[in-house]
Amino acid sequence: MAAKERMAGQQAPKDGRARWFAGAAGALLGLTLLKFGNPVIMAGLVERPTNWLELVIAPWPVSWGYTLLALVALSALPVWQWETCAPKWALVLPAAWLCWEVAAGLHTVDVALSKATLKQFTACVVWFYLGVFALARVRRMGFFWLGLCAGFAVVLAAGWQQHFGGLEETRKFFYQMPNWQSYPPEFIKKVSSDRIYSTLFYPNTLAGVIVLLLPVTLAGAWRLGAEPGARVALTGLLGAAALACLYWSGSKAGWLILLGVGLVWFMNLEWPRRLKLALVAVVLAAGLTGFFVKYAGYFARGATSVGARFDYWRAAAQLLREQPVFGTGPGTFAVGYKRLKAPDAEMAKLAHNDYLQQGSDSGLVGLVAYGAMILGSVGVLYRKRRADDWAWFPVWLGVCGAAVQGFVEFGLFIPAVAWLEFLFLGWLWGTARNDVDKENPVT
Repeated sequence: MAAKERMAGQQAPKDGRARWFAGAAGALLGLTLLKFGNPVIMAGLVERPTNWLELVIAPWPVSWGYTLLALVALSALPVWQWETCAPKWALVLPAAWLCWEVAAGLHTVDVALSKATLKQFTACVVWFYLGVFALARVRRMGFFWLGLCAGFAVVLAAGWQQHFGGLEETRKFFYQMPNWQSYPPEFIKKVSSDRIYSTLFYPNTLAGVIVLLLPVTLAGAWRLGAEPGARVALTGLLGAAALACLYWSGSKAGWLILLGVGLVWFMNLEWPRRLKLALVAVVLAAGLTGFFVKYAGYFARGATSVGARFDYWRAAAQLLREQPVFGTGPGTFAVGYKRLKAPDAEMAKLAHNDYLQQGSDSGLVGLVAYGAMILGSVGVLYRKRRADDWAWFPVWLGVCGAAVQGFVEFGLFIPAVAWLEFLFLGWLWGTARNDVDKENPVT
């Protein structure tokens, strides 16, 4: 009995430290959704808040996020364990990719852009290893999910507020500013549009956050309901709030990706095959019908944003051909695009394709390393999916959706998207089973 009491006394502090770390990580990521939703290469446009009102409603400098991340990393040390079932290639690739990005940064055409980008990439890799070696060791992750989901709830609430009058108020305030014409064209276009973006950089970033977080938050809401009726009501309310924000964001890719994520989820339910196929057919038909009804006018006007993306991608591919080894430097797509863009095309700072931008920015090695790290992990982890953890497969669904969105967006350069994706990817590897179903060490 005395031995058991001593063991319990030794375990309690460790459990307390693990919960403290998990809570700190969840709180920071929830805060990231609200304050660090801008691309890091535009960090110079984000000024430090000068009063309490700006501190609450305005975005924060990303340097504050790096400082907070360092504190979270320190809180992870008491629960950090090196032992893991993750394969070596999955553990080495993030560090190897980052090292190559640093090497490419030594050959950059714009030191300031590459410096800002490398800080972001370093933070992403830190989040990945925190997921593998620390968060994966936490048994009770309630505090983690509480902080993260609270931030997501505020994102959705802000989206609703924008749709029902907030955008118009913001627009009036913006055009009253004496220097509003000095803002980037992308920002002016965002303000003038009726598409909501909540606390994020622009509407498609909001869609990316919804794709990444909705599966696991729906699973958590279903789990919270004590009675069947409460489960349906809570899950339905959350799903409706998020889908409404996705609809109001006007993100075409986000709509299609979330539809695909939903179909993958349906096919993995333990239901009769015929019932699953019937549900997939219904959801697919309804989703595509809604998509074409919503965006019929957009396609009638020639799908201008699709055409613009093809011009970005053409330029990124040409930059890769011109600089196949080190590229033009991390985060420097805009420098090359200014030279290569079509005469009538709008200027863009990012390629709207994380994979191609890795090629243009850091050469073929950067492209292959990043693609293997993200897409290879998503593919292999699907075969290692767990049924004994309610959050595991929903988290994988979100990461899968974010990986697909990387083909048409630039989430890698936005902390609110990339930090979550890298932490989740690390957590998935840290909690995945190996081929003989070996248990992972957990504190």
